[in-house]
Amino acid sequence: MPKFTLRAFLRRATLVSLIGGLGLTGAAVLPATAAANTKQLAIIQDGSALSDPGTAFTKFRSIGANTVRVIVEWAQIAPRPLSSQKPKGFNATDPNAYPARNWISLDNLVRAATAAHVKVDLTVSGGAPLWAEGKGVPRQGKNVNFAWKPNAAAYGQFVQAIGQRYDGAFAPKGQSTLPAVKFWAIYNEPNFGEDLGPQAIDGSRISYAPMMFRGLLNAGWKALQQHHKHQTIIWGEFAARGNTFHLPWNKAPQGLPGNYGQTKPLIFLRTLYCVDSSYRPLRGGAARAVGCPTTNGAARHFRANNPALFNASGVSDHPYADHSSPVRDGLNDPNFAAFPALGKFGRELDRLTGTYGAHPHFGIYNTEYGYITHPPSHAPYVSQNTAAFYLNWAEYLSYKNPRIKSYMQYLLTDPPANAGPYAGFASGLETAGGRPKPAFYAYRMPLYLPHTSFSHKNAVEVWGAVRPAPFASLDGLGSQQARLQLKPAHSGWKTLTTFKVNQAGGYYDLHVKFPQSGQVRVQWTFPVSDSLFDLHGFTASSRLVNIKTH
Repeated sequence: MPKFTLRAFLRRATLVSLIGGLGLTGAAVLPATAAANTKQLAIIQDGSALSDPGTAFTKFRSIGANTVRVIVEWAQIAPRPLSSQKPKGFNATDPNAYPARNWISLDNLVRAATAAHVKVDLTVSGGAPLWAEGKGVPRQGKNVNFAWKPNAAAYGQFVQAIGQRYDGAFAPKGQSTLPAVKFWAIYNEPNFGEDLGPQAIDGSRISYAPMMFRGLLNAGWKALQQHHKHQTIIWGEFAARGNTFHLPWNKAPQGLPGNYGQTKPLIFLRTLYCVDSSYRPLRGGAARAVGCPTTNGAARHFRANNPALFNASGVSDHPYADHSSPVRDGLNDPNFAAFPALGKFGRELDRLTGTYGAHPHFGIYNTEYGYITHPPSHAPYVSQNTAAFYLNWAEYLSYKNPRIKSYMQYLLTDPPANAGPYAGFASGLETAGGRPKPAFYAYRMPLYLPHTSFSHKNAVEVWGAVRPAPFASLDGLGSQQARLQLKPAHSGWKTLTTFKVNQAGGYYDLHVKFPQSGQVRVQWTFPVSDSLFDLHGFTASSRLVNIKTH
């Protein structure tokens, strides 16, 4: 879950001057292609909902989420996380060496997800136990959810333990074998100082976090190769924005991003791959300061020494667009990776790996995304109806780009008003009281028309998804059909066509002639025989789209 107060500051960048950027259009950023991604994952994340896994997965399934993202912080599982001394005799690679009670919630979640046919995207993050942190933790960083100079070898040992526990063959004492987890992410938001500090040292003259992350990534990658070598392993999980590097001043004694600020993701990536802003390899002292090869000879081993940077299944990003549309980031910084810049994000990865003669053409995973709404938050966040529209627009653009491997919703339910710093992160599909917001219907059955004013003689594109439908197919209930309907002014709803939806992702992409103006919707009826939906025979509708014909 994002740390709302600080991240809101970082995203809105009230204390730093932002570089003016590119006024990108949707076509330029996420081009429509014939090779649409009908199988992109539909990921959801809401840790609060998962306190009751059975109920949560019934709900997730009923809105069609086929993957749940779960962040496991190291200190949640580690023994004596508040001690500065590692427990004597502790074998950190053995899942049985960890307190059994610390695994219970995660075990129950993995079992419930498997029973509901929902994949688990398991992000093994920081939040290091104190005994695995480096020296000199600042006073404000003495928080078990933070990670200060975490020990990469110790992190790798934890990844090895959790990887073995969920390899599909491990049985806790006195229990049945645990299901396998086949989708892994190494670390969470390494460009954010609370997750990996310090971000920059020497008065923010040196970008330090990429070097630490390189070590953590290598350790996590090596550990996962033992039990999950041929499964999905991604890295990145980048926060989309960040600070402009700035020397110390009275409001930031360490400069920015300093200890706990945020490094812009594309700057972070270039340092991670050991190149400068002009993509020239770092050498000499500049390379040494950030843990990079200092000579051409040493650089020839960079690719072999950092296999995850070239061999992973993909790279992930948290491309929140804040209150901007999916095709225009209001801040427009060329080193950001918000949703409108995902095309550039992919090209950046291609250029960096190509520097070393590699061309993996990484898939891009959207693993944290949504729109904070007002109400309950305040302007400049978007209205609830606008959020629903933007969510469908963004997913349409994702669908049209085969490189985008997932679409993501964070959260299911808004945090309650008394949830402290998280209360303002109202990006849920439901209010804190459980009332569906417009985004709920937009998520369950997306509907998007690229053009809403057109000639009645032309067939126009109608795109969307019946997101829960693939679960019905999975349960042997056959391919599912939905109805496209039009409501002209002063008339009732009329079904224009009945069509089959894609059994992989529930998507459809139609071209339809509309005889007159009115409102458009898609309807689908839940099967009566699937107990896991808990909505037997209920007819669900998409959001309404107004069209005008001439």
